Amino acid sequence: MKLPDNTKIQSVDLKIKDMVRSLNFYSDFMGFKVIEAVHNKSFLSASGQYPYLIKLEEDSSAIPRPRGTTGLFHAAIRFPNRAELARVFLRLFDKKVKFQGFSDHLVSEAMYLADPDENGVELYADRPKEEWVYKMGQIEMDTLPLNLSTLTSELKNRDEWNGIHPLTDIGHIHLNVSDLKKAQEIYSMLLGFNITNSLYSGALFFSAGGYHHHIGANVWSSSGGKPAPENTVGLSGFTISTPDSKYLEVMKKRSEDEGLLMESNVNNELNIRDLDNIKIKLVA
Repeated sequence: MKLPDNTKIQSVDLKIKDMVRSLNFYSDFMGFKVIEAVHNKSFLSASGQYPYLIKLEEDSSAIPRPRGTTGLFHAAIRFPNRAELARVFLRLFDKKVKFQGFSDHLVSEAMYLADPDENGVELYADRPKEEWVYKMGQIEMDTLPLNLSTLTSELKNRDEWNGIHPLTDIGHIHLNVSDLKKAQEIYSMLLGFNITNSLYSGALFFSAGGYHHHIGANVWSSSGGKPAPENTVGLSGFTISTPDSKYLEVMKKRSEDEGLLMESNVNNELNIRDLDNIKIKLVA
């Protein structure tokens, strides 16, 4: 069954060590709004309404993720335009947040940093789709220097800070995996995402509906690695939203046959895991 074109990454769930510290980063600095805080969990979105984009779950006894394990490479926060990306960049720069890099990927402009628990975060804005270049049936992507002065020139005035733009969403998720063939088995052959780029050494990129990628997978630091222990900070799971409940029925059968089904609810929700034990929720 074909994966619906308007499938998207809806949210990411993160285990963190200190809620106050993490909310300072995601809410006070970056501008996400807290929808609800329940016990040791906080749910955040750009608009302040459900569905949430980021769930933070506090575990004060959690340990750092061991090197070489599988899990999150980065969660990619997508802004509706360059000006909004520039606005948040300048906000974080003013707050003296340390950036790890800035890249022009041809299809998008991106900047990289880490949250207080060293979870990777990408902030990016897409270039217009009509400017994307296709080569041998794949979307051409690269990692070139980003011209920050050109980017920040998009912001004509720095108005009073009111938080992140309400149309901001999770554009994609990038994973550390143990084996690219195993990633392809799950994300392409099982779930139905198309491979959009296989030209990066040690990485694959998957998408629905012709997007440059909704899921990235690499083995740059995790080749042959084991899943991170349950008591570590990092990715608890992520949610894929699809508009077709019949697709979920097919995925339930397929994942059950492969021994990957964790839980199935009647309210159009399915919980599975990939071959690196990364938890995936499918919702319709």
